[in-house]
Amino acid sequence: MGMRIVSTGSYLPQKVLTNADLEKMVETSDEWIRTRTGVSERRIAAPEEAASDLGIRAGRLALKRANFPPEKIDAVITATITGDYHFPSTACIIQEGLGAGNAFAFDLSAACSGFLYGLVCSRGLILSGQCRNVLLIATETMSRVTDYTDRGTCVLLGDGAGAVLLSADEKDAVLGSYLASNGSYTDLLFMPAGGGRQPASRETVEKRLHFMKMEGQALFKVAVQSMVEAARKALERANVSSEEISLVIPHQANLRIIQAVVKNLSLPMEKVFLNIQNYGNMSAASVAVGLDEAVTSGQVKAGDLALLFTFGAGLTWAAMVIRL
Repeated sequence: MGMRIVSTGSYLPQKVLTNADLEKMVETSDEWIRTRTGVSERRIAAPEEAASDLGIRAGRLALKRANFPPEKIDAVITATITGDYHFPSTACIIQEGLGAGNAFAFDLSAACSGFLYGLVCSRGLILSGQCRNVLLIATETMSRVTDYTDRGTCVLLGDGAGAVLLSADEKDAVLGSYLASNGSYTDLLFMPAGGGRQPASRETVEKRLHFMKMEGQALFKVAVQSMVEAARKALERANVSSEEISLVIPHQANLRIIQAVVKNLSLPMEKVFLNIQNYGNMSAASVAVGLDEAVTSGQVKAGDLALLFTFGAGLTWAAMVIRL
């Protein structure tokens, strides 16, 4: 028994925030942003849109493509760090919005690694017999935790959602996976206030502590090393060589990081899926949206092998080899 990827879906907000727009908001330039990050524009959720709204749209598309009734979903898992509320879970809101009344629902918090962590959790639920059909949604409104006075972070982040419908099957789409974390690096990438350690107050608002803080230079080396490690271990566990991979779908955090990881893995850039130029870093949604766009554009087809890898706050990192 295994887990099959039945269908995919995604949703990107309509509003586009370009590098030219950011030039008017903070001291930066289109050339500076593109050469250092690879980002040209990103999508921004409308004021009335929350993470659940984006996730519902992505989930509906995945269900529509499979002609799959929401009543048959056993579980809704939502990977997000920008959920609608601290509680209830955004997954419960999405469950209601989709009409998946027979499903249990919960959120998963692993930052940018959330989608791959979610795939492993979904597979475990299916292999254990607890579920037969799982809808996994990664949805983020990173613009809501972005400090648009900080040019080091505001140029990177965008909003979006991706979804996959997963079902029990005789064959297994997951050939190998690897998950890891290291909490000693917490202060390199985090949002200081808003939780139990620093509850909201006038002081935390005035100090702009409700926005993401990042030590970019320190993270670069750790991110490259961690994703190379994860990719190699996933390939080893899948008993697959890098030459057999049809497409690499990396986390879209920074083009230079992606290039460094791919170089260390001795993979050609021609095999790498990129949409960072259009959307920036959408945290957990990046790989989910990338998978959907790779499938719908025909860059991967049934039977192809894809390597997915990611890295995010926690710190967390993960990789997976899947057969479409």
